[in-house]
Amino acid sequence: MGRVEKPRLIASDVDGTLLGPSEQVTPRTVSVVQRVLADDVPFVLCTGRPPRWIAPIAGPLGLTGYAVCANGAVLLDIGTDTVVAVHGELEPKLLHDLASALDKALPGCRLAAERISTGSVDHELRNFVIEPEYHNPWGEEESRIAPRAEVLGKTAIKLLVSRRGMTSEEMAEATSAVLDGAVDVTYSSSGGLIELSAHGVTKATGLADIAERFDVPQSSVIAFGDMPNDVEMLQWAGHGVAMANGHPTVLAVADEVTGPAAEDGVAQVLERWF
Repeated sequence: MGRVEKPRLIASDVDGTLLGPSEQVTPRTVSVVQRVLADDVPFVLCTGRPPRWIAPIAGPLGLTGYAVCANGAVLLDIGTDTVVAVHGELEPKLLHDLASALDKALPGCRLAAERISTGSVDHELRNFVIEPEYHNPWGEEESRIAPRAEVLGKTAIKLLVSRRGMTSEEMAEATSAVLDGAVDVTYSSSGGLIELSAHGVTKATGLADIAERFDVPQSSVIAFGDMPNDVEMLQWAGHGVAMANGHPTVLAVADEVTGPAAEDGVAQVLERWF
Protein backbone atom coordinates (compact mmCIF):
# COMPACT_ATOMS: atom_id res chain seq x y z
CA MET A 1 0.00 0.00 0.00
CA GLY A 2 1.45 3.39 -0.92
CA ARG A 3 0.87 7.04 -0.25
CA VAL A 4 0.19 9.52 -2.99
CA GLU A 5 1.59 12.56 -1.21
CA LYS A 6 5.06 13.05 0.13
CA PRO A 7 5.03 13.41 3.96
CA ARG A 8 5.81 16.80 5.48
CA LEU A 9 6.80 15.40 8.87
CA ILE A 10 8.23 11.97 9.72
CA ALA A 11 8.05 10.37 13.16
CA SER A 12 9.77 7.16 14.15
CA ASP A 13 10.06 4.99 17.19
CA VAL A 14 13.64 3.95 17.96
CA ASP A 15 14.07 0.46 19.41
CA GLY A 16 12.72 -2.28 17.15
CA THR A 17 11.88 0.30 14.49
CA LEU A 18 14.90 2.42 13.53
CA LEU A 19 17.21 0.02 15.34
CA GLY A 20 17.34 -3.66 14.48
CA PRO A 21 19.10 -6.45 16.36
CA SER A 22 22.48 -4.72 15.98
CA GLU A 23 21.11 -1.75 17.98
CA GLN A 24 22.91 0.57 15.53
CA VAL A 25 21.47 2.73 12.78
CA THR A 26 22.51 1.27 9.44
CA PRO A 27 24.19 3.24 6.64
CA ARG A 28 21.02 2.86 4.55
CA THR A 29 18.88 4.42 7.29
CA VAL A 30 21.41 7.21 7.93
CA SER A 31 21.47 8.02 4.21
CA VAL A 32 17.70 8.31 3.79
CA VAL A 33 17.29 10.36 7.00
CA GLN A 34 19.94 12.79 5.78
CA ARG A 35 18.10 13.14 2.47
CA VAL A 36 14.90 13.83 4.43
CA LEU A 37 16.63 16.59 6.39
CA ALA A 38 18.21 18.05 3.25
CA ASP A 39 14.67 18.37 1.88
CA ASP A 40 13.67 20.43 4.97
CA VAL A 41 11.30 17.73 6.23
CA PRO A 42 11.47 17.29 10.03
CA PHE A 43 12.42 13.81 11.25
CA VAL A 44 11.24 13.29 14.82
CA LEU A 45 12.29 10.51 17.19
CA CYS A 46 9.29 9.35 19.25
CA THR A 47 10.40 6.96 21.94
CA GLY A 48 9.88 5.58 25.41
CA ARG A 49 13.52 6.44 26.03
CA PRO A 50 14.38 9.29 28.42
CA PRO A 51 16.14 12.37 27.02
CA ARG A 52 19.58 11.20 28.11
CA TRP A 53 19.31 8.18 25.77
CA ILE A 54 18.66 10.26 22.64
CA ALA A 55 22.12 11.55 21.69
CA PRO A 56 23.58 8.14 20.67
CA ILE A 57 20.79 7.80 18.08
CA ALA A 58 20.44 11.44 17.02
CA GLY A 59 24.19 11.91 16.50
CA PRO A 60 24.75 9.36 13.70
CA LEU A 61 21.51 10.48 12.00
CA GLY A 62 22.44 14.16 12.12
CA LEU A 63 19.27 15.10 14.01
CA THR A 64 19.17 18.45 15.81
CA GLY A 65 15.41 19.03 16.00
CA TYR A 66 12.83 17.69 18.41
CA ALA A 67 12.40 14.31 20.05
CA VAL A 68 9.36 13.00 21.89
CA CYS A 69 10.69 11.14 24.94
CA ALA A 70 9.24 9.01 27.73
CA ASN A 71 6.20 8.05 25.63
CA GLY A 72 5.07 11.65 25.17
CA ALA A 73 5.82 13.06 28.62
CA VAL A 74 8.86 15.06 27.50
CA LEU A 75 9.66 17.16 24.44
CA LEU A 76 13.41 17.55 23.89
CA ASP A 77 15.29 20.03 21.70
CA ILE A 78 18.12 17.75 20.58
CA GLY A 79 20.39 20.48 19.26
CA THR A 80 20.52 22.39 22.55
CA ASP A 81 19.90 19.33 24.77
CA THR A 82 17.06 21.24 26.40
CA VAL A 83 13.71 19.99 27.68
CA VAL A 84 11.17 22.37 26.16
CA ALA A 85 7.96 20.81 27.50
CA VAL A 86 6.88 18.31 30.14
CA HIS A 87 3.39 16.82 30.11
CA GLY A 88 1.50 14.76 32.66
CA GLU A 89 3.74 14.48 35.69
CA LEU A 90 2.87 11.91 38.37
CA GLU A 91 2.80 13.40 41.84
CA PRO A 92 4.05 11.45 44.91
CA LYS A 93 0.54 10.89 46.33
CA LEU A 94 -0.58 9.29 43.07
CA LEU A 95 2.62 7.22 42.93
CA HIS A 96 1.92 5.84 46.41
CA ASP A 97 -1.67 5.01 45.44
CA LEU A 98 -0.44 3.26 42.30
CA ALA A 99 2.11 1.26 44.28
CA SER A 100 -0.60 0.00 46.64
CA ALA A 101 -2.78 -1.10 43.72
CA LEU A 102 0.17 -2.71 41.95
CA ASP A 103 1.10 -4.77 45.00
CA LYS A 104 -2.38 -6.32 44.93
CA ALA A 105 -2.45 -6.88 41.15
CA LEU A 106 1.17 -8.02 40.80
CA PRO A 107 2.43 -9.43 44.10
CA GLY A 108 6.21 -9.31 44.18
CA CYS A 109 6.52 -6.52 41.61
CA ARG A 110 9.34 -3.99 41.84
CA LEU A 111 9.14 -0.31 40.92
CA ALA A 112 11.30 2.34 39.30
CA ALA A 113 10.70 6.03 38.65
CA GLU A 114 11.86 8.14 35.73
CA ARG A 115 12.17 11.84 36.57
CA ILE A 116 13.00 14.92 34.58
CA SER A 117 14.62 18.28 35.19
CA THR A 118 15.29 21.23 32.91
CA GLY A 119 18.34 19.46 31.43
CA SER A 120 18.69 15.92 30.20
CA VAL A 121 20.83 14.92 33.20
CA ASP A 122 20.59 16.21 36.77
CA HIS A 123 22.43 13.91 39.16
CA GLU A 124 21.08 15.66 42.23
CA LEU A 125 17.55 14.78 41.14
CA ARG A 126 18.43 11.15 40.45
CA ASN A 127 16.75 10.81 37.08
CA PHE A 128 16.22 7.06 37.37
CA VAL A 129 15.72 5.34 40.72
CA ILE A 130 14.89 1.68 41.23
CA GLU A 131 13.89 -0.57 44.08
CA PRO A 132 16.21 -3.43 45.03
CA GLU A 133 15.55 -6.46 42.77
CA TYR A 134 13.95 -4.32 40.06
CA HIS A 135 14.75 -5.99 36.75
CA ASN A 136 15.96 -3.53 34.13
CA PRO A 137 16.16 -5.13 30.66
CA TRP A 138 18.39 -2.27 29.47
CA GLY A 139 21.07 -2.85 32.09
CA GLU A 140 21.87 -1.45 35.50
CA GLU A 141 24.64 1.00 34.68
CA GLU A 142 22.74 4.22 35.38
CA SER A 143 20.30 2.96 37.98
CA ARG A 144 20.29 4.35 41.50
CA ILE A 145 18.99 1.74 43.93
CA ALA A 146 16.77 3.24 46.62
CA PRO A 147 14.06 2.18 49.10
CA ARG A 148 10.51 2.32 47.77
CA ALA A 149 9.75 5.45 49.79
CA GLU A 150 12.48 7.27 47.90
CA VAL A 151 11.39 5.86 44.53
CA LEU A 152 7.88 7.21 45.13
CA GLY A 153 8.89 10.36 47.00
CA LYS A 154 9.35 12.80 44.12
CA THR A 155 7.35 13.75 41.06
CA ALA A 156 7.96 11.37 38.14
CA ILE A 157 7.19 11.36 34.43
CA LYS A 158 6.92 7.58 34.31
CA LEU A 159 6.53 4.72 36.80
CA LEU A 160 8.05 1.46 35.61
CA VAL A 161 7.01 -1.92 37.01
CA SER A 162 8.95 -5.17 36.68
CA ARG A 163 7.76 -8.63 37.64
CA ARG A 164 9.90 -11.68 37.01
CA GLY A 165 8.08 -14.70 35.64
CA MET A 166 5.43 -12.71 33.76
CA THR A 167 5.28 -11.22 30.27
CA SER A 168 4.56 -7.54 29.81
CA GLU A 169 1.26 -8.50 28.16
CA GLU A 170 0.20 -10.47 31.26
CA MET A 171 1.23 -7.62 33.53
CA ALA A 172 -0.66 -5.01 31.52
CA GLU A 173 -3.82 -7.11 31.58
CA ALA A 174 -3.58 -7.66 35.35
CA THR A 175 -3.02 -3.99 36.15
CA SER A 176 -5.28 -2.16 33.71
CA ALA A 177 -8.43 -3.32 35.51
CA VAL A 178 -7.31 -2.35 39.03
CA LEU A 179 -5.87 1.02 38.01
CA ASP A 180 -9.21 1.95 36.43
CA GLY A 181 -7.95 4.66 34.08
CA ALA A 182 -6.01 6.60 36.69
CA VAL A 183 -2.96 6.26 34.43
CA ASP A 184 -2.21 4.77 31.02
CA VAL A 185 -0.43 1.41 30.93
CA THR A 186 1.82 0.46 28.04
CA TYR A 187 5.02 -1.45 27.28
CA SER A 188 7.87 -1.36 24.80
CA SER A 189 9.29 -4.82 25.44
CA SER A 190 7.67 -8.14 26.30
CA GLY A 191 10.19 -9.04 28.99
CA GLY A 192 8.15 -8.43 32.12
CA LEU A 193 8.15 -4.64 32.24
CA ILE A 194 5.26 -2.18 31.96
CA GLU A 195 5.26 1.61 31.95
CA LEU A 196 2.68 3.85 33.64
CA SER A 197 2.15 7.41 32.43
CA ALA A 198 -0.35 10.15 33.15
CA HIS A 199 -3.71 9.43 31.57
CA GLY A 200 -3.92 10.74 28.01
CA VAL A 201 -0.19 11.34 27.61
CA THR A 202 1.10 9.26 24.70
CA LYS A 203 3.51 9.50 21.80
CA ALA A 204 0.54 10.78 19.81
CA THR A 205 0.06 13.82 22.06
CA GLY A 206 3.77 14.59 21.91
CA LEU A 207 3.83 14.26 18.14
CA ALA A 208 0.74 16.45 17.80
CA ASP A 209 2.57 19.15 19.78
CA ILE A 210 5.52 18.99 17.37
CA ALA A 211 3.33 18.96 14.26
CA GLU A 212 1.65 22.13 15.54
CA ARG A 213 5.03 23.79 16.10
CA PHE A 214 5.91 23.08 12.46
CA ASP A 215 2.41 23.95 11.22
CA VAL A 216 2.11 20.53 9.58
CA PRO A 217 -1.40 19.05 9.34
CA GLN A 218 -2.05 15.62 10.84
CA SER A 219 -2.79 14.23 7.38
CA SER A 220 0.78 15.02 6.24
CA VAL A 221 2.48 13.09 9.06
CA ILE A 222 3.86 9.57 8.60
CA ALA A 223 4.76 7.53 11.70
CA PHE A 224 6.61 4.25 12.22
CA GLY A 225 6.43 1.90 15.21
CA ASP A 226 6.49 -1.68 16.46
CA MET A 227 5.17 -1.96 20.05
CA PRO A 228 2.00 -1.12 22.01
CA ASN A 229 3.41 2.25 23.09
CA ASP A 230 3.32 3.19 19.38
CA VAL A 231 -0.37 2.37 18.78
CA GLU A 232 -1.80 5.84 19.49
CA MET A 233 0.89 7.51 17.38
CA LEU A 234 0.21 5.29 14.36
CA GLN A 235 -3.53 5.89 14.74
CA TRP A 236 -3.06 9.66 14.99
CA ALA A 237 -0.70 10.07 12.03
CA GLY A 238 -2.08 10.53 8.55
CA HIS A 239 -0.25 7.33 7.62
CA GLY A 240 0.79 4.81 10.27
CA VAL A 241 3.41 2.20 9.34
CA ALA A 242 4.06 -0.91 11.43
CA MET A 243 7.25 -2.92 11.25
CA ALA A 244 6.90 -6.55 10.13
CA ASN A 245 8.47 -7.50 13.48
CA GLY A 246 5.76 -5.50 15.28
CA HIS A 247 3.40 -6.52 18.07
CA PRO A 248 -0.05 -7.74 16.91
CA THR A 249 -1.75 -4.65 18.40
CA VAL A 250 0.43 -2.42 16.20
CA LEU A 251 -0.05 -4.48 13.06
CA ALA A 252 -3.81 -4.28 13.64
CA VAL A 253 -3.98 -0.46 13.55
CA ALA A 254 -1.39 0.26 10.84
CA ASP A 255 -2.23 1.62 7.41
CA GLU A 256 0.77 -0.25 6.04
CA VAL A 257 3.27 -2.91 7.14
CA THR A 258 6.87 -2.50 6.04
CA GLY A 259 9.88 -4.79 6.37
CA PRO A 260 11.35 -5.56 9.77
CA ALA A 261 13.85 -3.27 11.47
CA ALA A 262 16.60 -5.77 10.60
CA GLU A 263 15.89 -5.09 6.91
CA ASP A 264 15.70 -1.27 7.12
CA GLY A 265 11.90 -1.20 7.03
CA VAL A 266 11.75 2.56 7.72
CA ALA A 267 14.16 3.30 4.88
CA GLN A 268 12.21 1.00 2.53
CA VAL A 269 9.19 3.29 2.86
CA LEU A 270 10.97 6.67 2.90
CA GLU A 271 12.97 5.87 -0.22
CA ARG A 272 9.73 6.33 -2.21
CA TRP A 273 10.07 10.09 -1.77
CA PHE A 274 13.63 10.75 -0.64
